[in-house]
Amino acid sequence: MMEEKTLKSEKIYEGKIVTLRVDTVELPDKKHSKREIVEHSGAAAVVPVTKDGKVILVKQYRKPVETVLLEIPAGRLEKDEDPEICARRELAEETGYSTERLEKILDYYTSPGFSDEIIHIYLAKDLEAGKAKPDEDEYLEVIEMPFEELLDRIMKGEIKDSKTAIGILAASRILQERNK
Repeated sequence: MMEEKTLKSEKIYEGKIVTLRVDTVELPDKKHSKREIVEHSGAAAVVPVTKDGKVILVKQYRKPVETVLLEIPAGRLEKDEDPEICARRELAEETGYSTERLEKILDYYTSPGFSDEIIHIYLAKDLEAGKAKPDEDEYLEVIEMPFEELLDRIMKGEIKDSKTAIGILAASRILQERNK
């Protein structure tokens, strides 16, 4: 058996976005160890595809990595929020676009070695343009890019955001399969 039994759990920090806890665990060989765990409410992201096959993306500065990243629209889940509702909200807030056609592609753990964060990724088609209303502390530039260019940028290591790379690769595969 490979599971670890939690013997003790201690919250070290509780913030707006993350909580840090340290768990004392019993390993399969009965030894004890500590696990530092970042708790996160999760997030939803959207791969919005226009009628002419381009993807709507946002550019934004990310302080933890000190650079501007190209990303699919995404945001943190509110407490007990349905991921699809979050995905629709973030699409509208960040890009101004909305859709009736939102399809779940996949979900994945971002860094399960130290965090419980899960991201739910959706595909959006039949987009309707509107006015973006980003949060007051969000400074975004909305751009469109063809799938092929995005795939090239992912393979060249120019797109470093995991949800974007995973979402684009998965959406591209789904759309290719449907067009066969």
